[in-house]
Amino acid sequence: MHPETHLALHHLRAADLRAEADAYRLAAAARRPRDLRARLGCVRGALARACLPSRFAGRRGAWFAVAVRLGSAGLGG
Repeated sequence: MHPETHLALHHLRAADLRAEADAYRLAAAARRPRDLRARLGCVRGALARACLPSRFAGRRGAWFAVAVRLGSAGLGG
């Protein structure tokens, strides 16, 4: 293959890859953030479990159980 032909094909392929990468970046930016949804789901689950009798709900009450569970999930302050 002639060097100029090879170089021209390389430039075309590189332009295609750049366009594909730009389209992917735009699509990724348009997606909803999943980290926040996962964290809210953990909090909702912890609150629901706090309403049920648990081994933590002795003298300290259900809110202590929520604090313990949130802290173990890395969501506590």
